[in-house]
Amino acid sequence: MEKSELEVPVSPPVKRSSKRTVKPKDAIEPEVELTPQRLVRLRPFGKYRKPLRQIETPVIESFTTIRQQIDFNVNTQRIVEAILFVAKQPMTAKQVLEVFPELERPDIKEVESAIAAITEEYLSRPIELKRVASGYRFQIKQDLAHWVSRLFEERPPKYSRALLETLAIIAYKQPVTRADIEDIRGVSVSSSIMQTLLEREWIKVVAHKEVPGRPGLYGTTKDFLDYFNISTLSELPTLSEIQQLSEPKDNAQQSIQVTSEQ
Repeated sequence: MEKSELEVPVSPPVKRSSKRTVKPKDAIEPEVELTPQRLVRLRPFGKYRKPLRQIETPVIESFTTIRQQIDFNVNTQRIVEAILFVAKQPMTAKQVLEVFPELERPDIKEVESAIAAITEEYLSRPIELKRVASGYRFQIKQDLAHWVSRLFEERPPKYSRALLETLAIIAYKQPVTRADIEDIRGVSVSSSIMQTLLEREWIKVVAHKEVPGRPGLYGTTKDFLDYFNISTLSELPTLSEIQQLSEPKDNAQQSIQVTSEQ
């Protein structure tokens, strides 16, 4: 038999479309691990540029916000420092806050933080921001007061021992009546002493004792605390500390007497 040639079916050629397939917008792309090497390689194609901007933008915004907050706090501190520096009397944080215009008024905590920062900054300076009973005030440090006092012609007033004893009894035993003071001192209290203390506004009548005649009960004031550079009565020295301070003076006087006799 003659060999017949087998006809092999030939498939028609596939026509390739010149149009590129466009993915629908809702299509979900597979997640790709964004390693540093892959980001460098894919960055020229722009595929991952948008996520990179989204990551960097919040960092820049937060930095700007922090910088604005720092500038605002520094400005508030400078204003608070200027207010306290020119104030004629001690001021509390609330009184400092009331100086600000209503639209530019900071929070009370910001004023307190500014005062704390100012106090810390002046620790190494000859001037200090001291808290007393009436508020905060700038003043010369105590160890330099002797030198600064040479600039003033007016000398500080000197008070008699009787006046200081009367004031000490009121400070440590308040509230007390005038009769109580006389019982402790053992002598009568001069009316001029009580009048001087009242005029200085170091003492005041805080109440009246419920006894015949209803005598006044005397106590100290904030001006008394401010004058002696303390904020509360608890900062007064104790009686034992006062005795320790007076002992060296007594010993010195005795030694002077002994040497003079010799």
